Amino acid sequence: MADSSFDIVSKVDKMEADNALNQAHKEVEQRYDFKNIGASIEWSGEKILMKANSEERVKAILDVFESKLIKRGISLKSLDAGEPYASGKEYRLEATLKNGIEQDQAKKIGKIIRDEAPKSVKSQIQGDELRVQSKSRDDLQETIALLKRSDLDIDIQFLNFR
Repeated sequence: MADSSFDIVSKVDKMEADNALNQAHKEVEQRYDFKNIGASIEWSGEKILMKANSEERVKAILDVFESKLIKRGISLKSLDAGEPYASGKEYRLEATLKNGIEQDQAKKIGKIIRDEAPKSVKSQIQGDELRVQSKSRDDLQETIALLKRSDLDIDIQFLNFR
């Protein structure tokens, strides 16, 4: 019998992120406390750029955006927001959405699988994702449960379970 396997990936649905950004943009335009302060949130290439006239207002825009991401089912572990910085008369904050599993994170996940998962389970790094294999599907499901309980710095999804 062939080995069963699944892939561990870290991806953000671009359309959901875009919808969250559009919802945050509408709320920022309509809210009274954001009127006449130059508040905005928009895509700037692959980054999300937030602008306002004070550091607190930029952080408030980030808070609005985070709430919209949560409502759209996107984990905040996928959002990498910097610190507000002054640019002329306004404050700016840049944020990015993390896609893919970095090498050091992949190694950390592989170590968790080696140390705590059933012995028949093997993992290998393939670019920005991990492939996990075993002869037993039950062991693979146990590994998924183990990884869901683990405290990882990234949001992971499990694909191609076969």
